[in-house]
Amino acid sequence: MPPQNPIGFGISDFIELALAALLLLMAMVARPWIEPFARKLAPRTPWCMLLLALLPIALRLAMLPQHPAPSPVVYDEFGHLLVADTLLHFRFANPPHPLHQFFETFFVLQTPSYSSIYPIGQGLMLAIGRAIFGLPWAGVLLSTAAMCSLCYWMLRGWTTPEWSLLGGLLAVIEFGPLNAWMNSYWGGSVAGIAGCLVFGALPRLRAEGGTRPSVLMGALLGLGIGIGWLCRPYETIFLILSVMLFLLPSWKTLAKPVLAATLVLLPAIGISLLQNKQVTGSWTTLPYALSRYQYGVPAAFTWQTNPQPHLELTREQQFQYKMQTSFRASGPETIHTYLQRLEFRVRFYRFFFLPPLYVALPFFFLKLRDPRFLWVALTLLIFALGVNFYPFFEVHYLGALTCLFVLVAITGLQQLPSDVARLILFLCLAHFAFWYGRSFFDRASPDRRAAVNQQLAQAPGKQLVFVRYWPQHIFQDEWVYNAADIDRSRIVWARDLGSSEDQKLLHYYPDRTAWLLEPDAMPPKISPYRAEEPPKPIPPPPTPEKSPPLRFEQVK
Repeated sequence: MPPQNPIGFGISDFIELALAALLLLMAMVARPWIEPFARKLAPRTPWCMLLLALLPIALRLAMLPQHPAPSPVVYDEFGHLLVADTLLHFRFANPPHPLHQFFETFFVLQTPSYSSIYPIGQGLMLAIGRAIFGLPWAGVLLSTAAMCSLCYWMLRGWTTPEWSLLGGLLAVIEFGPLNAWMNSYWGGSVAGIAGCLVFGALPRLRAEGGTRPSVLMGALLGLGIGIGWLCRPYETIFLILSVMLFLLPSWKTLAKPVLAATLVLLPAIGISLLQNKQVTGSWTTLPYALSRYQYGVPAAFTWQTNPQPHLELTREQQFQYKMQTSFRASGPETIHTYLQRLEFRVRFYRFFFLPPLYVALPFFFLKLRDPRFLWVALTLLIFALGVNFYPFFEVHYLGALTCLFVLVAITGLQQLPSDVARLILFLCLAHFAFWYGRSFFDRASPDRRAAVNQQLAQAPGKQLVFVRYWPQHIFQDEWVYNAADIDRSRIVWARDLGSSEDQKLLHYYPDRTAWLLEPDAMPPKISPYRAEEPPKPIPPPPTPEKSPPLRFEQVK
């Protein structure tokens, strides 16, 4: 056996690195031909938007032999998929199941309706993808394509066509085929679309004269805010604050655009209220809020007290509740704990920048003398401070700022000498080419659910799977997820509540083949379900004569 490489690099890694260096060299040599073509293409907005929409999809589809369509893993993903399935049944909520205790899971309400707690934005895109292409992931591809395309359109309101095209290409490289947003169902790109519409409409409102263009931009502004509200209601508050800050100096001349924005925004608010009513029974109670009352999750904001569950929790839900509450400081919120949390989170903002761009970021501050770019910095600050009031953080909370982060990078590059900026852009291209090329040599990690799903797919008829967790089960590894119409699903996933309780579900589904799944086995073990027989009583030991008889129930 050859000695293992201590640094973890093999022959294929060096080959890929050499290819990336060769590509970088070719790009630099071909610069005299590439740049004139890019300058000619950049002002042609429709063609650029079409190119930037098709490019991330084509690049990702080319990876399918090694990296097929992703399978949902995290419970947030299953929650969005439940929203999509519910919408495809032309409703916002599903009726509660009569035996809902078997279907308890994370971030899903069982009463007064069977529904995900998430807003419909991400689920709507998944539903569109499934309705058109038969695959929810197609909605993820479409939303990523739209975000990259609209990023170019947004930048056209801030900078030159050439830099806008470069910014759109950076968006493809950063948030396209290799990015987690394009390879999961969590979302991020839909909020990014909202940000592109808002931050692209604002400079055009200030720059354009005449009624018709301004009213159109006002409508796009309202559309962006509406999409943001249907994805991330809390963060949309800061989006609205930034819009008000931008329009404040010229608000007297923007009555018609603001009216157009309001009229376009109203349907999104109406949809949100209708979802509240159907899911929770109240127009003003968010599904999030009801879940917090029933299960104690999601975590409360730092100015609120920790919620107390009002329903009996499963073992896994108890661990989830403890984890969510652990995000909070043990004592009351102080300025020190707030700033400490903010300092910890800033490091995750690197998600929005390729490493070579770090060199350009400090030069963005040279543009703060321009009021427009000062507003950009204030908007980033408003979002950073606002989301910091929530004890948990994921990068898609800042999805609406995606195009602004690209603008910051592009603006920083513009302040550098042209040769230095070109070198940084070529390094970004080489960075992407290396990891994209590597993806054709790697294979996706084995999906633990794949073998189970394959076995169930081969079984004839309808299936009922009881999931039994072992004592050492990792609570985040949840397997009980179901479609919107549980009774009509081919496979129903249920919690194993013990033989006597399981009989209720077996009698409810007499036409289904019952299985027992033990996901903590390696690999997960699925076998025909057999009710556990009650233990036979142990006969009492023989006793000496004249001793009083020892009754079995007295034995401890």
